[in-house]
Amino acid sequence: MKENELEKELQKKEILMKDEDTGWYYEDHLTAIVKRAEKEGAFDNLKGKGKPLVFEDNDLTYNPEKQLNKILKENNILPNWVKLGKEIEQLKEEVKTYTVEYNIKRTVEKINKKVTAFNLSCPPSVQKRKVTVEEFLQ
Repeated sequence: MKENELEKELQKKEILMKDEDTGWYYEDHLTAIVKRAEKEGAFDNLKGKGKPLVFEDNDLTYNPEKQLNKILKENNILPNWVKLGKEIEQLKEEVKTYTVEYNIKRTVEKINKKVTAFNLSCPPSVQKRKVTVEEFLQ
């Protein structure tokens, strides 16, 4: 493939971009989406815009994960895996009240689907094991 054709192909895929000041540079799709949203003003009315991030006074170490968790908590934003974990625990409590084996089997299937989704999205240290019907049959 000629160099010119390659440049055109990469431009179509939003990978290779040209800037008049800096020349050619690479840009992924997510960066392109964020830049487009910035230009359209999607971030103009965000709560706290222009205000500095407040770090804990007594913690002088830089821990981005801790800071992210704090910001998420302050803004009532839960990662999807935390929501799934709560749903799994609710379903486990609910299935304990069932007496019909069919209902228990269906709920165990639902729990195990959620456990799979949970394990794919959570940190390895908090993964859950799947449940069996026998655990809930009395």
